[in-house]
Amino acid sequence: MTALAGKIALVTGGAGGIGSAISRRLASAGASVVVTYSKSRERAEALVESLPGSRHRAIRAPVDDSAAQADLAHAVETAYGTLDILVNNAGITQPVPHADLDALTDALIDSIFRVNVRGALASVRALKPLLMKDDGGLIVNISSIAGRTALGSNIAYCASKAALDNLTMSLARALAPQVRVVSVSPGWVSGEYAQRMPPELVERQAALTPLGRIAKAEEVAEAVYAAAAHLTFTTGAIIPVDGGRPLG
Repeated sequence: MTALAGKIALVTGGAGGIGSAISRRLASAGASVVVTYSKSRERAEALVESLPGSRHRAIRAPVDDSAAQADLAHAVETAYGTLDILVNNAGITQPVPHADLDALTDALIDSIFRVNVRGALASVRALKPLLMKDDGGLIVNISSIAGRTALGSNIAYCASKAALDNLTMSLARALAPQVRVVSVSPGWVSGEYAQRMPPELVERQAALTPLGRIAKAEEVAEAVYAAAAHLTFTTGAIIPVDGGRPLG
C-alpha cells in the first residue's frame, strides 16, 4: 500500500510497543519514518533497520528537553525539508492505587505531566513550522481511555491523558486549517505494560470490555493510519480504540 508515499512521519517514543507498531504501519503505507527515543538507542535503530521502504532514521530527542526538540526540528528539516505527520506517542506512568495519595509523590506527578503533556506540546511547538509547510500536516496524540474514565494506572496519569485530549482540541482550533489534530485513545493494549501486570487483572479488563478482549498495538496503529489516510475532514476529535470498554 502506498497511501502515504512521499510523506514524512515522526513518532516520538517510536521504539516502544505501540510506537513500533505505529512506525511499521506508517512505513508499510509508504511514509519515511523518523523514530525518536530517549534511552532505547539500540532498539530504535534496530526498528528503523527493519522498516520497509527507505529514508527512515532514529534520532535521540527526549520530549521533555525543549533544546533537544529544537535540534530535532533542525535535523528533520535538513534531512527532509518538511514534516507531514507527527505522532506524539511518548509517555510514562507507574502503577499507584488511586486511594494511596501518599505514594503519588510530587516527583512522580511532575515527571508524568512533564513527559505526557508538556512533552507533547514541546514537540508540537518545535515541529510546527515544518508541519505548516506544503499541504499542511497532521498531529496524532496517543491518549488513553483513562482520560475519559479516570480509571488507570494512577490519578496523575489519568489527569495527564485528559489534559492531552484537551490539548488536542485546543491545538486543532489554533492550528487550523493548515494542521489537523486528533487523539487516538486506546483502552488496555496487549503490550509491554500489560505484560508487567498480574494476568488476572488483564483478564478482568478483557471480561469487562464488550468485545471480550484488550486491544492489539497494531489496532492502535491502524487508527493512526486511518487518521492520516482516510479521515481527512476530521480534526479536534478523540478517536477511541477501546473495544467499548466504557460500556462495560
